[in-house]
Amino acid sequence: MEGKSQNALERFIKKTRELFAREPDLDRRWTALAPILAELLADPEVLEAAKNWPDCVPADGRAENLLFYEDPDYGFAINGLTKGAARQGQRTRIHDHAHIYTLYGVLDGHERIERYERIDDRSRPGCAELRKSTDRLVGPGEIDLVKPYEIHTEVTVGEKTVAVIIRSQKGGGFHQGRYNPETNGYYESLGPRQTPVEMLPKRA
Repeated sequence: MEGKSQNALERFIKKTRELFAREPDLDRRWTALAPILAELLADPEVLEAAKNWPDCVPADGRAENLLFYEDPDYGFAINGLTKGAARQGQRTRIHDHAHIYTLYGVLDGHERIERYERIDDRSRPGCAELRKSTDRLVGPGEIDLVKPYEIHTEVTVGEKTVAVIIRSQKGGGFHQGRYNPETNGYYESLGPRQTPVEMLPKRA
């Protein structure tokens, strides 16, 4: 399907595949993907559909992501993340995404994004000293590019938040870094569970 016959998700996938086909440099590729994601976040059909996406519930020590799409050729995955009233005042564990690139786009609501940098020499197994480098409030339409091994967390601020996340590889099948700045602890565990969901209602 082409042009106006395509829905927002189909247009995003088409433009992303075209970008990946012509841009081999990963940093440039993922920077150039941000405005394409911005179009998806601004689409009224996506915002309306997101009202019916299920809440993501952590279980067994793992977060949950909604899985909308995984590309058969380029491997990128389109996720959703909803944090309802039950999760207000909570933060995700401070973590990295291991070797993958991630674009985190806020669709609805507000939350804080904190970034951290390591200040130790990485010589002690199970230890990681961190320093907070940024702490900013983000809202609808804002996009955060998280490159491989960059350390961060998201913090709820008293309202439901919904995000669309584009990853260079579907999470959940490999270990990611976890950090505890209070104890300088570090360990690795599997990333989020993937729950297949339709992003948009099926056409009649």
